[in-house]
Amino acid sequence: MSSQKQLALESARVLREAGHVVYFTGGAVRDQLLGKEPKDYDLATSAHPEEVQALFKRSDAVGEHFGVIIVKGHKEMIEVATFRTDGSYKDGRRPESVEFSSPEEDAQRRDFTINGLFQDPLTGEIIDHVDGRADLDHKILRAIGDPKKRFEEDSLRLLRAIRFAVVTGFEIEPITWSAIQECSPLLAQISPERIRDEFSKIMVADERARGLDLLVDSGLMKEFLPEALILQGCEQPPQWHPEGDVYVHTRIALSLLNSPTLNLALAVLLHDIGKPATQTWDQVAERFRFNGHDRVGAKMAENILRRMRYPNQTIEEVSFMVSRHMKFMHVKDMRTAKLKRFMAAESFEMETELHRVDCDSSNGFRDNYDFLRAKKEEFASEPLIPQPLLTGHDLINDFQVPHGPGIGEILRAVQTEQLEGRLSDKNAAYHFVKETLLK
Repeated sequence: MSSQKQLALESARVLREAGHVVYFTGGAVRDQLLGKEPKDYDLATSAHPEEVQALFKRSDAVGEHFGVIIVKGHKEMIEVATFRTDGSYKDGRRPESVEFSSPEEDAQRRDFTINGLFQDPLTGEIIDHVDGRADLDHKILRAIGDPKKRFEEDSLRLLRAIRFAVVTGFEIEPITWSAIQECSPLLAQISPERIRDEFSKIMVADERARGLDLLVDSGLMKEFLPEALILQGCEQPPQWHPEGDVYVHTRIALSLLNSPTLNLALAVLLHDIGKPATQTWDQVAERFRFNGHDRVGAKMAENILRRMRYPNQTIEEVSFMVSRHMKFMHVKDMRTAKLKRFMAAESFEMETELHRVDCDSSNGFRDNYDFLRAKKEEFASEPLIPQPLLTGHDLINDFQVPHGPGIGEILRAVQTEQLEGRLSDKNAAYHFVKETLLK
């Protein structure tokens, strides 16, 4: 049993002994019924915030206005929320006021039926006021009550619907789906940070390709990443891309990833984002070309991720991978030194996986991928970039090379010889500099 669950059970006993109704709520109930280990255990109770704080000395009233108290254990913490009904929502995010109420009324204010279940933490009994158990059994995602009203209350629920559908594999109930499509413009009032967090969870889910389709078909993608829509209908040469247009290629590539990091998933999503802007027709070859789409796409990826408020490290790594994804076509022609430098990038393993799904989602040619796997084994016995044989101080002190860019050029030339296996010690490097570079 996790320490957080233990804290939740102990807290439930304290509340129950004080005469209050108390239940597990939300994701903890849903996940247990789906056979998953919950990430968080939250409690809902009839106790008012001041009563909760009186029972738990180690607690904070971080959301007292909304009836939410944080109860702390040794290192873990849980939320204890008072049953409530919500007043009007004016900002599309949170209610203007709340009233403390009953479990039945509390369940009705929640987003989806599968999240509106309660469970007695001490007996395990399921308390279902919204028919959520039936929807769980039938694998259906349904909004509680009027779906349009639920989405108008908190427009982030539009994205949460897609995430829950993707993570659970559930089908979105038709009336709820129609409401998502109708309310999709409401997403514009949600902050980029909140959109980013939900979108990121969709991108690393197993069914991320389905998530991409749902975001596009619902109209939500148009609100925060419209560049992805232009991939639809962007034709490609069938001899290289028999799978179809750039959008089809991208969604297949996403589906072929195995438990990717977020940065890799984003790089795959955006690796061809520059193709529509660079598409030209080659009349001689009678085919479309996308010259420079890697360079253009890297800049577009940077702008998109910055707009969505991703961290700088993510922006830099993803745009770097997009900028280099076409270089994998030329790895067999690279000199050993250039290849080793290419493979030494921190993101190389992710880039290689990007290249794999890029190939497997198009023509299926894996020659360069297999070549790089073999080279990785061949180079495994020593660092790709070994310790330098000479330093700038050596050049200044022993060869009187003046400060300036010339030092870097000489050191790179020495490193190239070292990477090619033609120099292996400092004496040889000294001789090379003296006889070849400074002659």
